Amino acid sequence: MKNLAQLLAAATVLDQRGPTDATITALTLDSRSAGPGTVFFALRGTAADGHQFIQKAVEQGAAVVVCEELPAELNPATSYVQVADSAEAMALMAAEFYGHPSRQLQLVGITGTNGKTTCATMLHKLFRELGYHCGLLSTVQNQINEQVIPSTHTTPDAIRLNELLAQMLKAGCTHVFIEVSSHAVVQHRVTGLHFAGGVFTNLSHDHLDYHGTFDAYLKAKKGFFDMLPKSGFALSNADDKRGAVMLQNVAGRRELYSLRGHGEFRARLLENAVHGLHLAIEGREVQFRLIGVFNAYNLLAIYGAAVLLGEDPTEVLTVLSGLTSAPGRFEPVVSEKARITGIVDYAHTPDALENVLQTLADIRQPSQQIITVVGCGGNRDGAKRPEMARLAAVLSERAVLTSDNPRFEDPNDILAQMQAGVPVTALGKVLTIADRREAIKTAVALAQPGDIVLVAGKGHETYQEIKGIKNDFDDKQVLKEMFALLGK
Repeated sequence: MKNLAQLLAAATVLDQRGPTDATITALTLDSRSAGPGTVFFALRGTAADGHQFIQKAVEQGAAVVVCEELPAELNPATSYVQVADSAEAMALMAAEFYGHPSRQLQLVGITGTNGKTTCATMLHKLFRELGYHCGLLSTVQNQINEQVIPSTHTTPDAIRLNELLAQMLKAGCTHVFIEVSSHAVVQHRVTGLHFAGGVFTNLSHDHLDYHGTFDAYLKAKKGFFDMLPKSGFALSNADDKRGAVMLQNVAGRRELYSLRGHGEFRARLLENAVHGLHLAIEGREVQFRLIGVFNAYNLLAIYGAAVLLGEDPTEVLTVLSGLTSAPGRFEPVVSEKARITGIVDYAHTPDALENVLQTLADIRQPSQQIITVVGCGGNRDGAKRPEMARLAAVLSERAVLTSDNPRFEDPNDILAQMQAGVPVTALGKVLTIADRREAIKTAVALAQPGDIVLVAGKGHETYQEIKGIKNDFDDKQVLKEMFALLGK
């Protein structure tokens, strides 16, 4: 509970009308949740403008309305606060309302196109094994120690985020690891938080449907590093061509990690096999359970972050060597009879798909075929669709193009755009099946004993979104069903 004056001290107010002595008991950006003692924030979004719901919030009894444009008619019992950016004001006021929990935690953010979930999840696992109480905020799930809290966004809105951080602090957490998406930076979801450090994984083609240009996407990612405090650290991938850019103008400690010999944290890849990675890190040879060069980078980023947080390097590597990755990230499902290896992976960008397929090509036996099932999401960046299909066709023995989450688009329109990327020379090994279940069934039917079936795009997701409805669909479960159905 806070008084309005306390909350407004955290934001820049352009104008204020109505009562100034309100006692605040809750914050919301949903007019349906507004009520007495509530501050309603009118946010301008891509799908709706919160200003259209101000009257509804007032009718519900909202004590305060924070908006960028004052309504024509004002309720004398309601306080109206005009700001330049409602999302920024909401983040700053939410941090104040919940007592700035991030200032009392070792909060580490991970940003980049690929690897965020793996790094955040494994950092949480690592620090739990090291004996700490800690929290996780990720695409897959949020956690307070071992308690799982369902996740709906890569980064929650600022109100929910500060509420979760306050819960984590109350539960005795000392460390929290959070994925920081480009949307979260632009939409001020992490504004007002105090970070102990930030990690950059890599940058490739993604979310251009939202950001418009690659430069805008890059700027959004860099925006997170620019907000890191002088007391914090910034750890960046030296082998990514944007890695050095991320560190420009960073106020705090700046460090790089690399597999090619540049930076404070260095590793050498000794072996990349089906049983795991063998790396030499800082003069120590370590066997890890994760597979793939992309995971070698993730492991090095995790190691570097842990050391920068003050942990003993040897102890970190010892624990890290026994950990597994996040759900839906290169997750294996092996059939009982034919020993076909199914791989479920969240790869939904060209870069991620190429990484996974290249890894499979590196570790497979000469007799093993790679059969790839892949789709592209609807109402998202369409430019990557033909490239995703091209990669699946070129880097697999067989490819099945199918639906991902079509959302409000016609799946056949998405598939037509994907098919345009398939080289003429590869047309004979590509099938197009809109029904994802049938596509997975077909891939399993095509697989011979010992082959590899990659089901890409949805990973940990347990639904398929079609015309606003989330239908139950779990790639991992469907793979198991098809192995059993087809006697594989």
